[in-house]
Amino acid sequence: MATSSTPLVFKVHRCEPELVAPAKPTPKEYKLLSDIDDQEGLRVQLPIIQFYQYNPSMEGKDPVRVIREALAQTLVFYYPFAGRLREGAQPKLMVDCTGEGLMFIEADADVTLEQFGDALQPPFPCLEQLLYDVPGSSKMLNCPLLLAQVLSSLSVSITPCATGVA
Repeated sequence: MATSSTPLVFKVHRCEPELVAPAKPTPKEYKLLSDIDDQEGLRVQLPIIQFYQYNPSMEGKDPVRVIREALAQTLVFYYPFAGRLREGAQPKLMVDCTGEGLMFIEADADVTLEQFGDALQPPFPCLEQLLYDVPGSSKMLNCPLLLAQVLSSLSVSITPCATGVA
């Protein structure tokens, strides 16, 4: 990929955030976090961005729909991720396995993967433009534990996730 000194300009169009719940009923229970996971310094969100090039085996398939359905199926087995972080006694954190789901956003951008050039290494220059900060989702408590955004366009597919303490 070529490197360009001109700043990349593009627009991202996002749909309204939605919740993706587990595809089947899951246990309703509380799971205490371990002392390692419950450290104050780990109560942060971590953005992760992944790029996938076009795969001919996906011809005729909507990547957003495929990923949304796969997430719903996965949450059946990893159901705590469909819950909410709560604070118990001594402020000990726990996951309330509510089955509410994770936050999911569909988006499109008028850019191709090749236009990013060699910038696909951290620190990624357009991270803030590509990742959507859903208002109110940056709190740790009572919010979805995962936020997944699928951005698909000409030859870009991006799945960023923001995770809480898990």
